Amino acid sequence: MAWQIAHERALAQITLRELAQRVGMRAPSLYTHFGSKNAIYDAMFGEAWTEFLDVAKAANAHAPRSGRAALRFYGRIFFDFAVSDVVRHQLMNQRTIVGFEPSPESYAPAVAVLEGLRTNLASHGVTRQEDIDLYVALVGGLVDAQLANDPGGHRWERLLDRTMDMYADNLGL
Repeated sequence: MAWQIAHERALAQITLRELAQRVGMRAPSLYTHFGSKNAIYDAMFGEAWTEFLDVAKAANAHAPRSGRAALRFYGRIFFDFAVSDVVRHQLMNQRTIVGFEPSPESYAPAVAVLEGLRTNLASHGVTRQEDIDLYVALVGGLVDAQLANDPGGHRWERLLDRTMDMYADNLGL
């Protein structure tokens, strides 16, 4: 229900009172489940990254063997997931909620995603931290540009393969 409110209004507009009302509770009762508004964001954050972790694990069964094709593939999996839900992307990847920092438990799936990416990239010879960081920045930058400048379109999505090819060329893949 919190996601529904976030999609209707915005992430920052979620209130415990409205959430309680929508689930048929009184606000004080909701506090037994969530001690604060940030606790709701924390649960949403963990849920979003767990959802992507599941998507990434399922996709790994279909990953190409070629390094260049794999770079495109992994980038596409994240790109498509991220642009499919701007609100979810904002919570997962942009610090849009002032004062919110995920708990270690909710952050764990995000760490697992990055570890999975690191393992996948290493299997194609990409092991230096700065190369992994650049990969994340390139894909994330295209996602942000797509959502900010052409939501629902394909302007920045069309650049994903070219960007991954330039990255692969730079790495000699």
